Amino acid sequence: MIKIDRKLLDRLTESAKNSERKRMNYNFHPQLDDPIQRLLNALEPETYLPPHRHQDPDKEEVFLVLRGKLVLIEFDDDGSVLSHMIIEPQNGTYGGEVACGVWHTLISLESGTVIYEVKKGPFAPISRDNFASWAPLDSSLKAKQYQEELLKSIGILR
Repeated sequence: MIKIDRKLLDRLTESAKNSERKRMNYNFHPQLDDPIQRLLNALEPETYLPPHRHQDPDKEEVFLVLRGKLVLIEFDDDGSVLSHMIIEPQNGTYGGEVACGVWHTLISLESGTVIYEVKKGPFAPISRDNFASWAPLDSSLKAKQYQEELLKSIGILR
């Protein structure tokens, strides 16, 4: 039995807060080549997940927010926002599923946010072609500005 409890989420959150990228995952799948990847991912507000897609290999991505608050944003091929969804279990929104090939990002809106994520294996690092050319690639000042602009464009920041 795998136990997912507050202690595990607290340890993972503490690791995320202390990490350079301000996020940390905890894999439940024993090997990276497992056919189903199952993991927790702690995401602090300072982390940056560059807009990306899962194509070639095609993978849907499903996640549930166990605690905290984040926004899921989907984009068209030019980087325009197609849709967004604030996910906050306390307000009755629990997760999302992103179809393969769809550009997307997650932005943590609250410290202590942890998601449970499932996607098809085996693990394969995201190739350069699956990172959006219209967004910053790494956690730089440009990335922070980009996230702030996104949050303003969807009405979360003023």
